[in-house]
Amino acid sequence: MSVSARADIDRRVRVSSRGTGPRRALLWAALAILAVVAVMALFPQLVATQDPLRTDVRAALEPPSAAHLFGTDQSGRDVFSRVVHGAGRSVGIGLLATALALVIGLVVGTLSGIAPRAVDATVMRVTDVLLAFPEFLVALVVVAILGPGPTNVAIAVTIAAVPVYVRLARVQTRSLSLAEHVEAARILGVPAMRAFVRHVVPGVLGSLSVLATIGIGSSILAAAGLSFLGLGPTEPSPEWGLMLSGGRNVLVTAWWIAVFPGVAITLTVVSATIVGRSLRAGAEGRAR
Repeated sequence: MSVSARADIDRRVRVSSRGTGPRRALLWAALAILAVVAVMALFPQLVATQDPLRTDVRAALEPPSAAHLFGTDQSGRDVFSRVVHGAGRSVGIGLLATALALVIGLVVGTLSGIAPRAVDATVMRVTDVLLAFPEFLVALVVVAILGPGPTNVAIAVTIAAVPVYVRLARVQTRSLSLAEHVEAARILGVPAMRAFVRHVVPGVLGSLSVLATIGIGSSILAAAGLSFLGLGPTEPSPEWGLMLSGGRNVLVTAWWIAVFPGVAITLTVVSATIVGRSLRAGAEGRAR
């Protein structure tokens, strides 16, 4: 190895090592935020003791204080309690939509990958049409057809996210079907369907799982956006997008009503994206 090549390698190692510390700290911060959000979603009573639905007109629009950490809204409800209790609804819709999209994408994509050419072409054309539009626009059209409500929002976000999983599952199915270990299993007499289920499907599921960690943030953001437009849960349900919508008209005089739910959405989505990208980078590194 030449001196210049060795110096270039040493330089890259030093640059990589300098970036490892901040990236690791950022990852741990994202994991900590997601852990807090998980506790808020699963055990909101442990974090917020006040009733998120209790109104007190005399305490309406109070700024953040010791009695109300995030202030109160127009009806005198504690914003901190509503943000904490809203985590279960906002994150729950995003997780449900992502899980359903993963399962549907796995089934449709793997079957398309081994289906006859005509069936595969039809599935891919439908997928291409859906991918031609932004996910939020697809979700907006679907929920406009089905009607408002948290269940329909989850269905709409699922339909909007499915095409990405279908395409990745189809590509991974075709790639893994030609892998050496799958061919070896067939040569050893393993039935084609058994080899497919045991050696191809787990690999496809692994790739989709990594994609799902990134997609969770997008699903949460899409669900919050639909709720902001009034197509999701209705008052007085504590939900981040709905709270953000309720505070937009008093943003100048009572900024805390909209800011704190907005911060919760931003931190959750960014943290989920950071964790997902870290997992994807790790998976790509192992693949090399």
